[in-house]
Amino acid sequence: MHIEIGVKSDPVEYRYSYEWLFALMERLGVSNLQLGSFFELYRLPDAFFERLRTKATDHGVAIRSCFTAHRELGGFFVDDADLNRVAFESYARFLEVGAILGAESVGSNPGAVFRDAPTTAKEAGSKRYLRAMEELSRLGKRLGLRALTVEPMSSLAEPPSTPNEIDAYMTHFARFHATEPRSTIPIYLCGDVSHGVADQTGRVIHTNEELFEIGIPWMWEFHLKNTDSSYSSTFGFGPGERAAGIVDLAKLRTIVENNASRFPSDPVVAYLEINGPKLGRDYSDHLLESQLTQSIDAVRRLFFA
Repeated sequence: MHIEIGVKSDPVEYRYSYEWLFALMERLGVSNLQLGSFFELYRLPDAFFERLRTKATDHGVAIRSCFTAHRELGGFFVDDADLNRVAFESYARFLEVGAILGAESVGSNPGAVFRDAPTTAKEAGSKRYLRAMEELSRLGKRLGLRALTVEPMSSLAEPPSTPNEIDAYMTHFARFHATEPRSTIPIYLCGDVSHGVADQTGRVIHTNEELFEIGIPWMWEFHLKNTDSSYSSTFGFGPGERAAGIVDLAKLRTIVENNASRFPSDPVVAYLEINGPKLGRDYSDHLLESQLTQSIDAVRRLFFA
């Protein structure tokens, strides 16, 4: 099993152009992009994405994946028919965009249960989400995508976040695809090396390494980023950030190597997913290039060595 490096586009949103990012990736020798969603994406015409794909190709960049950046497709977890409908329609458009861009997969986190909702809301929301993903899997097949992806999160209000929830979701999807192999595409995980779960007191109940390894049999791709000991903030792998964070890239590489035969796809792309410096400040926006460069350099030395 081969691992490739990639970059998620989130930190350039409203800060730099995609052409700027593509040129930086070309200079750094990174060819895989995961396009993060942005608010206008769902209403832009096809021609916009056709132009974007051409610009990426001109710099040797392939938009291999699309994934949400703002939790905006979580309406399935709210008991409201209008939110459910808009979430589905927006997700369907996201799949169309991915197909135009030539992406292999499109995904999102499932959604969140409101903290003031009844205790049964997560079960009901999960059922709505699972049904919607089944229909989106059929659409993805018609559009020529290879997979849909789901991201395990760091909160009990955002399933799947526990080992049992991850297993339940992914087992359900595997059984569904097995019943309709010709008319659906598989639904896999977009993992994240920084996602663990801490309770209301801050006590860690599932570590990021535990959840990452548990998800490997369903992991189509994953996000690379750093985090603190309670998963309250995320950042990159620059010198100071490595000292402050808990994600050990060398240990992560060992976990991947020891489980290489368990991944469902080959190659697997690991996308650097960082927000970059403070957005919209003259003293910080210019630091994005150095932050991306330092993190990519560290990932190459410590994870891909």
